[in-house]
Amino acid sequence: MKRAFVYLSHKKQNGKVLVVEDTLEAFKLEISNVFEIGGDFRLFTENGCEIVDVRVIRDDEKLYVNCGDSKSCDTIESSLAKLSLNRCSEVSDWITLNVGGRYFTTSRSTLQSKEPLSMLARMFADDNNMYLMNPSATDSRGAYLIDRSPEYFEPILNYLRHGEVIIDKYVNPRGVLEEAVFYGIDSMIPHIQKIIEDSKSYDSNHALTRMDVVRALIKTSTSIELRFQGVNLAGADLNRLDLRFINFKYAFLSRCNLSGANLSYCCLERADLSHANLEGAQLLGVKALCANMEGANLKGCNMDDPHGNKALMEGVNLKGANLEGSNMSGVNLRVATLKNANLQNCDLRTAVLAGADLECCDLSGSDLHEANLRGANLKDAAFELMLTPLHMSQTVR
Repeated sequence: MKRAFVYLSHKKQNGKVLVVEDTLEAFKLEISNVFEIGGDFRLFTENGCEIVDVRVIRDDEKLYVNCGDSKSCDTIESSLAKLSLNRCSEVSDWITLNVGGRYFTTSRSTLQSKEPLSMLARMFADDNNMYLMNPSATDSRGAYLIDRSPEYFEPILNYLRHGEVIIDKYVNPRGVLEEAVFYGIDSMIPHIQKIIEDSKSYDSNHALTRMDVVRALIKTSTSIELRFQGVNLAGADLNRLDLRFINFKYAFLSRCNLSGANLSYCCLERADLSHANLEGAQLLGVKALCANMEGANLKGCNMDDPHGNKALMEGVNLKGANLEGSNMSGVNLRVATLKNANLQNCDLRTAVLAGADLECCDLSGSDLHEANLRGANLKDAAFELMLTPLHMSQTVR
């Protein structure tokens, strides 16, 4: 059911809201009864066109009655033509939108050419468009008010301008998708959905950067445990960062630059640190049970905690690693793999190396005072310039 606003004068006086009947004759009869006028009259639209078929009348359209007088007819057509010109001047080729308090200026052709059936196109279409919508209210500057997010509207307007979906890094594509659905920009929706799917895949596989880690450090209270469990940090540059007490269990830190970083009391259990650079890192009280440090550079590391918390590196893989000059006093390397590792000039006093694989390991110049080597594999290991003699009472395999 459609309704129309019917006036006896172009000045919009004595108007009535009437139901549009199925035929023009029935509709004119209804108008005659309501306004108590004869049936010999003509109906005009707001732009001065005569109605000859009720099917072209739109819902809430304004109609004007002319009672058949030729002079009156000329007068009303002239007045309606002026109204039409005024209306056209109000909706110019350039349009300013006030979207959530932010102003956007664009052309009518931009809003209409790409998506002619969208809400924006229909708001500013001409009268020949069957999907015409009345524009929204305007503010004090004459801009059309739209109560939506300007942040998400900008990518939509740019899409209507050049046909490409471009979303800034810090704009959530889900918000843009909701706005595209709201405005009826149907051709844009599949592109945004693909961006969302691609971002999910990217987030799950892409390694975090130094900036990502720094942001997490800044946002997390010191009283809360910061967890990077299972996180991909491969190749990240984290040198000289204070990373104490962080949980890196199962994290992927392969080829990560951790030189000079403070990893004291961190949990590195089963983490992958293969070929990582930890030169000069602080590893006091670190827990690296069964971690993979194959080929890693731990030259000059400090694992000696003055408070007595021993570094736990039981079962760690240090095959081919470089630990030259490291302070590893009291470290627990039980059943660890250190084959071909460089342990020259290391402080290994009271270290637990029971059952460790030290084949072809270079221990030249190291201090092994009271170190536990029971059951260790010392085949082809180098012990030149030892600071203290080995206790041969220990079982050496």
